[in-house]
Amino acid sequence: MISDIAPVFRTATQADVPAVVALVESAYRGDSGRRGWTTESDLLDGRRTDVQLVSELLVSPDSVVLLASIDNVMRACCHVERHDDSAYFGMFAVDPSWQGSGLGRQLLGEAERMARDGWRCGMMHMTVIDVRTELIAWYERRGYRRTGQYKPFPYGDERVGIPLRDDLRFELLIKELSGAVA
Repeated sequence: MISDIAPVFRTATQADVPAVVALVESAYRGDSGRRGWTTESDLLDGRRTDVQLVSELLVSPDSVVLLASIDNVMRACCHVERHDDSAYFGMFAVDPSWQGSGLGRQLLGEAERMARDGWRCGMMHMTVIDVRTELIAWYERRGYRRTGQYKPFPYGDERVGIPLRDDLRFELLIKELSGAVA
């Protein structure tokens, strides 16, 4: 793995849905997720996403699942959705064997560029489980800032996982996308 490798970016189609689900699950859950540093395996059990949810994201207006491939193999993905003049960033997953290679940083940059230049969004926002301090620090190094605004974790909704702790909540992170055209 080389951090200056040039991934190919494209938007997902329905044919990509099973591979997207497998990638997200491998990055966040179970033993495969433990190979990387983004795992939620100590916080949540169960599934991270499913075919129905990813399929719904692909047909939702102002919503794309962005893929990053290297040598014709999908290695990372994210979901980006326009909300008026800002964009939501989520479902960010990098193959655990590619974490630390710079691929995630490149995909995040491509998502920001797409939101800024394609949708003319002035801001990107996301929610992150607030006990994920390493992940929040990674986003802060990329210009995101903590807002101190929190949303409760959806306990009881197994579509987002089965919590292994009772203190989970989401914090809103935001970043101004400089150069956005009004």
